[in-house]
Amino acid sequence: MHAPSTHLPFLGWVSELARTHTRDLTRVAQREGLSAEDALDALQEAFHTFLMLPRARTLSGEREDAHALLSVLVRNTARNMRRRHHRAVPHESAEALEALGTQEPGVDELLTLAEDHVKLHGCVSRLNEVQRHVVTLRMLEELSGAEVAQALSLTPGNVAVLLHRAKAELQRCVMG
Repeated sequence: MHAPSTHLPFLGWVSELARTHTRDLTRVAQREGLSAEDALDALQEAFHTFLMLPRARTLSGEREDAHALLSVLVRNTARNMRRRHHRAVPHESAEALEALGTQEPGVDELLTLAEDHVKLHGCVSRLNEVQRHVVTLRMLEELSGAEVAQALSLTPGNVAVLLHRAKAELQRCVMG
């Protein structure tokens, strides 16, 4: 990296700025959610905007200020590209979304769900007490294996084995 000399013409300074900061500025665009290819497009658009600014020539001696301004331009360009992309994606109409929200399961579906629930509850009640506790804490209360092990005074490995065996038993019971 060379420091910009005062005798470099303006476009030479811009070229050096682009070579020096391309990687950093594309990362700025990628952090805003753009792909690598789109990030380069955002960078190009930001440089174009930068060159059109009357203040750009005055920044040729202010390397940090120029980089800061380019960072802001890249970030805003990336955000605008992301918004335009989101708007270009087909969206469902409000009526279609309302229809989805009002669709309730039919009687047959509700009966099937109730039967499955009763069957699963019966299968869980057949497990031994420790397996039942492990299944309840891991699957229903969504505790980690370490938390279950601590709560039940077991080792995490023992909890994993008990959960594995309980799942296998539940599957056999539900399918049988």
